[in-house]
Amino acid sequence: MTTIVKGARVLGGDPADLLLEDGRIAAVGERLSATGATVVDADGLVALPGLVDLHTHLREPGREDAETVETGSRAAALGGYTAVHAMANTDPVADTAGVVEQVWRLGQQAGLVDVVPVGAVTVGLRGERLAELGAMADSAARVRVFSDDGHCVADPALMRRALEYVKALDGVVAQHAEEPRLTVGAQMNEGDRSARLGLTGWPAAAEEAVIARDVLLAQHVGARLHVCHVSTAGSVEILRWAKSRGVQVTAEVTPHHLLLTEACAESYDPVFKVNPPLRTDEDVHALRAGLADGTIDAVATDHAPHAVEDKESEWASARPGMLGLEQALSVVLQTLVEPGLLDWAGVADRMSVRPAAIGRLDGHGRPIAPGEPANLLLLDPAARVTVDPAALASRSRNTPYAGRELPGRVVATFLRGEATVLDGKAVE
Repeated sequence: MTTIVKGARVLGGDPADLLLEDGRIAAVGERLSATGATVVDADGLVALPGLVDLHTHLREPGREDAETVETGSRAAALGGYTAVHAMANTDPVADTAGVVEQVWRLGQQAGLVDVVPVGAVTVGLRGERLAELGAMADSAARVRVFSDDGHCVADPALMRRALEYVKALDGVVAQHAEEPRLTVGAQMNEGDRSARLGLTGWPAAAEEAVIARDVLLAQHVGARLHVCHVSTAGSVEILRWAKSRGVQVTAEVTPHHLLLTEACAESYDPVFKVNPPLRTDEDVHALRAGLADGTIDAVATDHAPHAVEDKESEWASARPGMLGLEQALSVVLQTLVEPGLLDWAGVADRMSVRPAAIGRLDGHGRPIAPGEPANLLLLDPAARVTVDPAALASRSRNTPYAGRELPGRVVATFLRGEATVLDGKAVE
């Protein structure tokens, strides 16, 4: 299929036409034409490389009532994503070559984004012995990111062995940084507000202690470490120190940690319950600054769909997690672009280029230039959209942005030149 995108502003620059042909960008220029081409009017739209998410929960296999690979892929495409990393905490856990290949094949069948399975670090996420890391890496899914997300690899000796093993696979261990002995029964950020609300606190030190330990282990082993969903100002400082020492550490921040604070817990609405919890205003400002200066490498959604019965309950019994795929780019636009902390090239770097490099993805995070794979999105930065949970593509409805007006609207997404989203709607 041949497509001409007319008048797109690549990374917010001057308008140009894009010729998409045979899965690649054939040309970038003015007044391009091709016989029989589909023409997409991109006047006033910003063109960005297709987004890459390092942290998506697709729930399949095991919890198809909350999400499937297909519904999650559709949500991702609507959010401008062309690749997502599917986390391992499925049922059964993605700790074998067979399960990661199943998820990978389901992604291929859906055909909306490239679904890249994440392999578990330990068998059953239990933190007792290493999973089949080599077999998953050698499988058709080519796993390069390994994580027990939802659980911390708390044993330092086991974490060291994981780093050593994964180093040999040119992979990365993505750590859920939470010292479990400091978060027993935790419900929200620890502080004056948690005490007043009567909710057990989740101290910042529980995250920061594990990050400090693991950057030292990564330095000792000479391996790559990735830190999931960083949420505190102290974590940003530890990462900044580690990078100054040459440690091979990368980190991600979620959209909800860039926008929302612990004040949301005042409502006792469990849609705002998440792990790690929403933090303070000071933490939010530090996270934005850390993303802007590159200390934090990537925005990752931690898209965590839940069935109604798991979320609409009392706060203490509700499952932690929020949807994130469809609104991630809008949140970054509001919190980083509009205040002048990031330009469009910076958005592309943090939401596409660096995530693709961390995950060792070929064909994603590439420039919008002739000869490159045609993985890209078109965004209307002037649009304002009020989030309606009922209109989301996800099978679940636990969005923390319900009723909020957010800037920006993804108008089109292209995966290897094929439109997965046009006019803001998924292509059937």
